[in-house]
Amino acid sequence: MRNATLLITAALFLGSAGAVLAANPPAHIAAAVSHQARPQADLDRDSTRKPAEMLTFAGVKPGDTVVDVVPGGGYFTRIFAVAVGPKGKVIAYVPSEIAGKYNSEANARKLAEAYPNVAVVVDPIASSGAKGVADVVWISQNYHDIHTPLLGDPDIAVVNRAIYDVLKPGGVFIVLDHVAEEGSGLRDVNTLHRIDPETVKAEVTAAGFVYEGESNVLRNKDDKHTANVFDASIRGRTDQFVYKFRKPS
Repeated sequence: MRNATLLITAALFLGSAGAVLAANPPAHIAAAVSHQARPQADLDRDSTRKPAEMLTFAGVKPGDTVVDVVPGGGYFTRIFAVAVGPKGKVIAYVPSEIAGKYNSEANARKLAEAYPNVAVVVDPIASSGAKGVADVVWISQNYHDIHTPLLGDPDIAVVNRAIYDVLKPGGVFIVLDHVAEEGSGLRDVNTLHRIDPETVKAEVTAAGFVYEGESNVLRNKDDKHTANVFDASIRGRTDQFVYKFRKPS
């Protein structure tokens, strides 16, 4: 009984420590999230996207080079730009497959105009770029799209190896995406815009990455994984996994 009590106490302590960490991110991340240049539309999404927890989990530091793959409207790009500071760099990587869609390239160019440390790269999603230059590669809610016609359905092994190569030794690859039903693999990537987390883990580690852990702050047990992520019943509240993979030093 005493051992059980100790285990429960330890679990409660760790849970409290996690809550404190989430409530007290590093100063550079807190400053980035609260930065006055962030648009109100972005601020309104913070309660569900939890950017402070995300950047803390990723370990983004001043001076880092972060590659933001498919930056979209720039929600995370803006935060990265402030968090890495003037000595850091953010690469807004717009796959050429979607550069002319959804204002993807135009939005990225506007971000580069607003933030001097943001550079725009427009290249195919599977292209090989510079080697060993990034500290963090980040893809948010778009990994599943690599398996769809939207991004040309390229060879995922080639894509993940290119990401591996662009990272410095010890660098991290963060994958944040919508959870599909367990065991569904790639079945729902083009219909529900979801992917089985275990499939992601298998694909990324096959490129040489080491799986380092998961943040659970975006998990939602009430999501049944059967609705399209754009469905009004679940949009903005989907069950999402956040995986960290590291390139060995």
